[in-house]
Amino acid sequence: MKISDTPIIKDLVLIGGGHSHVAVLKRFGMRPMPGVRLTLICQDAHTPYSGMLPGYVAGHYSFDDAHIDLGALSRFAGARFYHSTVTGLDTQNQKVICQDRPAVSYDLLSINSGSTPNTALVQGAAANVVPVKPINRFLVHWESLKERVLKHEGTMRIAVVGAGAGGSEILLAMQYRLEKLVNEEGKNKNNLRYFLFNQAAEILPTHNRNVRKCFERVLTDRKGRIYSGDPIVEVSAKKIKTANGEKFEVDEILWVTAAGAPSWPADAELQIDKDGFIQVKNTLQSV
Repeated sequence: MKISDTPIIKDLVLIGGGHSHVAVLKRFGMRPMPGVRLTLICQDAHTPYSGMLPGYVAGHYSFDDAHIDLGALSRFAGARFYHSTVTGLDTQNQKVICQDRPAVSYDLLSINSGSTPNTALVQGAAANVVPVKPINRFLVHWESLKERVLKHEGTMRIAVVGAGAGGSEILLAMQYRLEKLVNEEGKNKNNLRYFLFNQAAEILPTHNRNVRKCFERVLTDRKGRIYSGDPIVEVSAKKIKTANGEKFEVDEILWVTAAGAPSWPADAELQIDKDGFIQVKNTLQSV
């Protein structure tokens, strides 16, 4: 870490290693601000670039290609890096509460902590699905999933819940990588089955018709089954139940639905919207 002779006037604390904070660290490294002490608090030492996740899953990118080393970046920026999880915020005394270290004082605070899986709305989902976010937790599961697929005998059914861009891309990326691995092992790739569930009437609802048709064609060509317009209402061990009463038995359930917010901003009495996210002004400052 770079050492400055200038007295510390302000403590700027960054919660989370998201894209905006990566940019802040880079700019501080290129042009330090005398008198400002920078501190990053993040539960991950390597932050993944989410746009490269499908390519990483498909095997096109290595771990280093798709991740940013926050420790090295913090040293470049002259920042303190605390590898910890934020559990609360004491706005009265201006302190960030961490899971496994003393509270961190701040004068200015920036929050870029990312989303949490939104599984609370579906009975049984929290205990029986694998959320794609936080990404680093998903990647640990992905490595074990690859091993289970190679060891599995007979049919293996993999379900992805959420057919936006994220869910559609992840399913195709997994299909590409898993079938390549299975072929290399000399096993039958036809034993792998893929299911894509979406509560909207069509997949990729925010995209135009041509994009939707393209993805539908590719998914069908790769033997993916699409179930749209029938929301999932219950999940149990290896089972999915929809609002229309249909039941599906699957071996893996990945959750790529709309993201949820962490609870600690609301607990800190920051103003939040109906979904629990921090409300901000046009300047992105908390209201």
